Amino acid sequence: MNDHSPLLAGGGVLGRLFGVSLGPGDPGLITRRAFELLQRRDAHWTYPVRRKGSASHALQTALASGLQLPRAHAPLVFPMTHDELSLAGYRLRAAEAVLARLRTGRDVLFLVEGDASTYSTFGHLVPTVRALDPAVAVETIPGVPSFNAAAARLGMPLADTDQTVAIVPAGYGIAVIERLLEDFDTLALLKIKPLLDEVLDLLERRGLLPHAAFIERAGTEDERIERDVIRLRGEKVNYLSLLLVKNPYRERGTVQRGCRSKSQKESS
Repeated sequence: MNDHSPLLAGGGVLGRLFGVSLGPGDPGLITRRAFELLQRRDAHWTYPVRRKGSASHALQTALASGLQLPRAHAPLVFPMTHDELSLAGYRLRAAEAVLARLRTGRDVLFLVEGDASTYSTFGHLVPTVRALDPAVAVETIPGVPSFNAAAARLGMPLADTDQTVAIVPAGYGIAVIERLLEDFDTLALLKIKPLLDEVLDLLERRGLLPHAAFIERAGTEDERIERDVIRLRGEKVNYLSLLLVKNPYRERGTVQRGCRSKSQKESS
């Protein structure tokens, strides 16, 4: 335990909250820092689940690395819903559960798939915990995001030189995705499942099907790669899936990186 952990009113020490990023599913991508924390036997593991009794991808990744589930562990429910009132209630209950453990003086490790700073439940948990007790110390352990792992597995670089990249959940909608195609060279479309057919229609209309690739459960034993993405039309894919899309037809301005083009200099 850190000697600088906050003191409780009764004289005890308040534990620290760690967001432990575990990568997209391959246990070999767990960082040394994350693995060292997970080997501690004095810390309490928590991990997100969509509903009571459901599996946790983050927990499965940790266990696949050979780590043993400690006696002190608890799932925290973060349902898949856009109902903000319902979400607020679940986040509050999760924060209260974490804070109760922190007040015993034990550190809490919140296991996160991918990276804890990127579209993660940890980003909602921390402010809710701190709203209950601002003294809680938090440390985020970075990890490999799914889109980086996907690019590596696909052999499809995200960007080169002055190229631009947009990383966005596909749920933002077709209109947003189409607009992003005008401004970015590469799109990483996360959580593609709900809009897969609509996105395929868009890519077909714009002639981008040959420049897209799909990956599901990257780095796990159940990984699936599909380069002929039109074959996915009508399929129900896994929640843990994404599309990488290159747009070689994007129009570029003559001025980049704040520099004037040669023609501009000659005319000035």
